[in-house]
Amino acid sequence: MRRDSLWAHRDFRQLWAGQTVGQFGTYVGQTVLPLLAATTLKASPLQMGVLTAAGTAAFLLIGLPTGVLVDRIRRRPVMLTADFVRAGLLFTVPLAVWAGVLTLGQLIAVAFLVGVATVFFDVAYQSYLPSLVGRDRIMEGNTRLQSSLSAAEVIGPGAGGGLAQLLGAATAALTTAVGHLVSGLLLLRIQAPESRPVGHDGTRMGARIKEGLAFVRAEKSLRAITVSTALSNLATTVLLSMQMLFLTRDLGLTPGAVGAVLALSGVGGLMGAFTAGRCATWLGPARAIWLIPLVISPVALLVPLAEPGRLTVLCALGLALRAYGTTVFNVVNVSYRQAICPGRLLGRVNATVRFITWGAMPVGGLLGGVLGGWIGVRSTLWVSCAALALASLPLVLSPLRTLREFPEVREEGVASPT
Repeated sequence: MRRDSLWAHRDFRQLWAGQTVGQFGTYVGQTVLPLLAATTLKASPLQMGVLTAAGTAAFLLIGLPTGVLVDRIRRRPVMLTADFVRAGLLFTVPLAVWAGVLTLGQLIAVAFLVGVATVFFDVAYQSYLPSLVGRDRIMEGNTRLQSSLSAAEVIGPGAGGGLAQLLGAATAALTTAVGHLVSGLLLLRIQAPESRPVGHDGTRMGARIKEGLAFVRAEKSLRAITVSTALSNLATTVLLSMQMLFLTRDLGLTPGAVGAVLALSGVGGLMGAFTAGRCATWLGPARAIWLIPLVISPVALLVPLAEPGRLTVLCALGLALRAYGTTVFNVVNVSYRQAICPGRLLGRVNATVRFITWGAMPVGGLLGGVLGGWIGVRSTLWVSCAALALASLPLVLSPLRTLREFPEVREEGVASPT
């Protein structure tokens, strides 16, 4: 093990291990909970859309003030609290199944409250990493963390589908809760002291929120990345809201087969994590931000071409290639933001970007539910995949086209070009 590698960084290993276990549980839950709604509770397309929207609605409702709060306090305690809250909420799902009292209303409420905790965790987590490993190693840190997330995308859905079929969905749902519990316990083992952020100086929350918004608006490339990601997330959530109905009803797959298809699609994300660093080096990190989505996103159109039987592989292939491009994009995109943003603004900028990009997701979930009930599940997939193919246009039209490397950060505000 090289001494300059993050694998030799004890506290990063705790963060990495916690995220690995937590993400594994999350992806098991993303298979099991919609399965419960689609099979046990017989949810309609609109109800599936509402359930999907509930999981991300908090980013739209509290995303901006969360960034202000995270900039005022230490980030690790926020992450710990969020992990333990999510574990407690998710434990209620298998308990309700075993008691025979689970309702769609409970699933929606749990999804929403877990989403609230996730807002705090994600904003704090992306702001905590640069202070833990240093700005010069954030690309390596994001690459390793994204590798774990992609591995969870491969293993989690297959494990969720297999556990649901062998042991029942309630037992499988336990994995999600346990994942967040273990993640919190591992975060407790981090020993590096975290410096205290600048406290509340009397500036109103609205003024601080405007600082984050102003930075994203003024930095043209970051603005284009944010708009493109929001469009992509909107289209992706439309797809995800109908994905379980498409797999179980249109393609007639069992829970185990659903898990297998989603696991195979996750292989693309894993390959993206393993090659993201090489892609960034070969193309240049700034160039990779726009070129990878431009080339990869249109292959999502393979998904609605799938049919029962052998042509089911088209769905897995389309999802896998989309996951590859999304993973590479996420690594370089988040690293770009962490590299150019002054530390004092990082929480608010992360929250602003999350508010816009993830705020599009509940809209996509509801839109998917409405479209699924109106034009049908497969037609809704055609609409969402066509929109995905067009989502990279803001990136192509941005100043990123003229850059190969990331700009340099200026602590007073906006990044300057290299």
